[in-house]
Amino acid sequence: MSKVLEQDQTLDKIIEQMVNVVSNSKQEIFDLGEDSRKQQQALAKEVIQIRKDVSKMINENDQLEKKLKLARQRLTQVSKNFNQFSEEQVQKAYNDTHELQTKLVVQRQQEVGLIKRRDELEHRIRSLDQSIERTENVMSKINVVLNYLTTDLKDVNKALTSAKEKYDFGLQIIDAQEEERRKLSREIHDGPAQMLANVMIRSDIVSRTIRDHGVDEALKEMKDVKEMVRGALYEVRKIIYDLRPMALDDLGLVPTLRKYLSTIEEYHDIKVEFKSFGEEKRYAQKFEAAVFRLIQEGVQNAIKHAATSLIRVRFEESYNKLNIHVVDEGKGFDMTETKDDSFGLTGMRERVDMLDGEMNIKSKKDEGTRITISLPIIY
Repeated sequence: MSKVLEQDQTLDKIIEQMVNVVSNSKQEIFDLGEDSRKQQQALAKEVIQIRKDVSKMINENDQLEKKLKLARQRLTQVSKNFNQFSEEQVQKAYNDTHELQTKLVVQRQQEVGLIKRRDELEHRIRSLDQSIERTENVMSKINVVLNYLTTDLKDVNKALTSAKEKYDFGLQIIDAQEEERRKLSREIHDGPAQMLANVMIRSDIVSRTIRDHGVDEALKEMKDVKEMVRGALYEVRKIIYDLRPMALDDLGLVPTLRKYLSTIEEYHDIKVEFKSFGEEKRYAQKFEAAVFRLIQEGVQNAIKHAATSLIRVRFEESYNKLNIHVVDEGKGFDMTETKDDSFGLTGMRERVDMLDGEMNIKSKKDEGTRITISLPIIY
């Protein structure tokens, strides 16, 4: 008994340490977000001033061009009727033209420099926008983790009776957190980070194109840059959606599932059929989040392991219970072989158990897999 108590105290210390680490991380992320906001405000002020300077420079250059045109006409007139003008008049015509041409070249270079600086600042502001948005969503995720560590996990700790189960479960939670961080890091590095780097390179090309080939050619380059930005925005939204679908709070469970599965279809080039039976209702917030995660995990497992081209998701309410079916037509697996090492399925079972529900899995090799979940509804 004392050994079990000692194990309880050890796990409590682990949870406390995890809470401290996550809390410190939350403060660091908050500080990063505030720094990004301050940088964004400073850059925005500079952009406003540069825009004024660019507008002023463009007007000045237009006036210079008009003066240069008149000076060239005067020089042409002097050159054709050389004998009719004094030496001083001839010299003045040449000097005025040369001076205006030199000044215009210098100011055109300054104009290009200002435009380039403006574009760089606007790009940095957009990058900071995305950083701030990611920071806010990560903060939201951390709040969920902290709530889980300080409430749900302690309740689980009281419910567990085996010291080995407590130890294994604690390690699984830590491993899941680290895997989520690795996944988020890979997705940001391989997706938005690479795309934004390409956008920065192409923006330099646009600036050179304006200088060397004119506005029409630059507009063609800008279309490509726009597509890159759209792709980066899609990747960022996908990452945010995986962290916490904001539509869940605003629209409810069924519309959010429909939107999420549609995004899965587009991103993975796989057919996902979703059918909801019965009246669309709002449930308790935690219940909706838990159901969303269950379906998300089931679909992700099918994508990762089933090698299927079709996933069917069925969602229906019956007799105060919510019934969920996630079915794929992939390669399946042998049910006689132990699947307890699958953390995805283990996590799903744990969520279902916490909701006092039931979960059944049926699968055969080369015949696909069916996951059936039944949950008592919580309003």
